[in-house]
Amino acid sequence: MYRIKLSQCCVGEEEAGAVADVLRDGYLGCGEYVFAFERALESFFCDNVKVACVSSGTAAIQLALQAIGVKSGDKILVPSITYVASFQAVSAIGATPVACDVDISTGCMNLEDTCRKIDERVKAILYVHYAGGFGDRERMLNLAQNEGVRLIEDAAHSFGSLCNEKLIEERSDVLCFSFDGIKNITCGDGGCIVSNDNDVIDKVRIYRRLGIKETRDVITGECDFEIKDQGWRYHMNNLNAAIGIEQLKKINCFRDKRRRLASIYCSELNSSVVKLLDMDIKQTMPHIFPVLVADGKRNSLREFLFGQGIETGLHYKPNHLLSKFAGDKCPNAEEFGKRVISLPLHVSLSDQSVTEVCWLVNRFLMEGY
Repeated sequence: MYRIKLSQCCVGEEEAGAVADVLRDGYLGCGEYVFAFERALESFFCDNVKVACVSSGTAAIQLALQAIGVKSGDKILVPSITYVASFQAVSAIGATPVACDVDISTGCMNLEDTCRKIDERVKAILYVHYAGGFGDRERMLNLAQNEGVRLIEDAAHSFGSLCNEKLIEERSDVLCFSFDGIKNITCGDGGCIVSNDNDVIDKVRIYRRLGIKETRDVITGECDFEIKDQGWRYHMNNLNAAIGIEQLKKINCFRDKRRRLASIYCSELNSSVVKLLDMDIKQTMPHIFPVLVADGKRNSLREFLFGQGIETGLHYKPNHLLSKFAGDKCPNAEEFGKRVISLPLHVSLSDQSVTEVCWLVNRFLMEGY
């Protein structure tokens, strides 16, 4: 249907061979491949963090919130511009997601609106790395620490990005990544929680397997188990982990390609007709490439590109406009949602295709082509 797709995964013979190895080994559940992937991720990030792999990025957020003690009746502050999974992960454990406004320039959470919405029921801020960028993260981290709430980072868009020259900054609390089919690396589906808080990771590893805590008799070897908390069937399986192990080996190549394509967009798109997000491409591993279109031309531009065989996306409809999560007005988010359009970005995309997309966008918006 599209000759230039918005997003797609990039897998090859290495991933196929890894899956075949799992099938030959005969155990498809949560086993040695999952544990090997966790160790590889720990080495990738830094030595002082622990990783727990789970079934999806949404599961990662839900389990991270449960692990820090979020309960029914608590409130979690979430930017209105994010995939609805961020909100559903909060409501899944009985907490209330409170939509916060965003900054137009980054798409990330607005500090002032977030500060206004903190009260005694707020347990955590769920800070989303929109499009792979970090926005006002440092000031948001300071706010969380000053207010005595946790900062959980929804990093589904930013695997491989650098914050202050590091993959995981020393002040980071808990980060949640996604490895679904179109993310910066994929497992087919999956996610992980990364933290230097060992208690959080220990709890996640129990919650992801139905809350089961196993004990083994050191003499007889017999295994027993106990359950004290609500658990879920959210573990990653060996098939997904095997794909992830091979994808992680390609991260530098993937990062370089995404940055190069994003740089072409930045240099070729006419800044008089589209607004680029404020993002340091040299530090970012961009997941999507959203731009803002003025004068109500976003939808007509999208229809035009569709007619040229080019797929685009809308990331995202503000969540506070959805019936389930209706709340206070977030004017920046509403303006952002009306203007944003995501242009194709994935590692299988050619430089020439990106240049063509830029030419078509510029010509349509400048000349009504």
